[in-house]
Amino acid sequence: MTPALEEIWVYLATTPLLGLTLTLAAYQGAWWLYQRGNQHPLLNPVMVAVAALVPVLMLTGTHYNTYFDGAQFVHFLLGPATVALAIPLYAQWQRLRAMVLPLLATLVLGSLTAALSAVGIAALLGASRESMMSLAPKSVTTPIAMGIAEGLGGLPSLTAVLVIATGIFGAVTARFVYQALRIEDHAVRGFAIGLASHGIGTARAFQVSEQAGAFAALAMGLNALVTALMLPWILPWLAAWL
Repeated sequence: MTPALEEIWVYLATTPLLGLTLTLAAYQGAWWLYQRGNQHPLLNPVMVAVAALVPVLMLTGTHYNTYFDGAQFVHFLLGPATVALAIPLYAQWQRLRAMVLPLLATLVLGSLTAALSAVGIAALLGASRESMMSLAPKSVTTPIAMGIAEGLGGLPSLTAVLVIATGIFGAVTARFVYQALRIEDHAVRGFAIGLASHGIGTARAFQVSEQAGAFAALAMGLNALVTALMLPWILPWLAAWL
């Protein structure tokens, strides 16, 4: 940067709203690109916004804590937004009651598959125990996944990165997987992506339909609960055996 621009940036970096402004600007630009691209999965706005923000922070030498001082306002809104997901879910109550047993079976099997497959593949590739424990809750929403990883002896910071990467990957690839498997039911689609790709997948499901979003929100919440209850019992034994 030129000296003049560097002075301006140093001044702006001291204001807590810098992170918020950068986040909103990056996402707005990513959303515009997503709409212009006819909502193509490869133009997922979360992925594009992250890809735009990281170089800016690196080139300007902005520490993550400085950035997060402002971005935490967006982070705070995740709580109310998650609670609000109960509203579209209530609208699907009749369909939910009719599918309760298949959904419960899918929930347990899906939670176990997401965690154990990650740990198993990591073990085959020679990953450390810390890395395996960090990988296990990758399909759970970030705050809960970090807590689970810490309790298992993993690295919460690594888990946070893996959770975000999992969510973006699921949101980008889900449509192609559904088409290949000829899955058309929006309830099934939504529950699957919410189970595998937590909040980012749920946001993508709501772009498809309210029904898909409601079932994705249900899967996201229940998966966090089931994973938090099961993994502390199963993974220490599995890691020791591996």
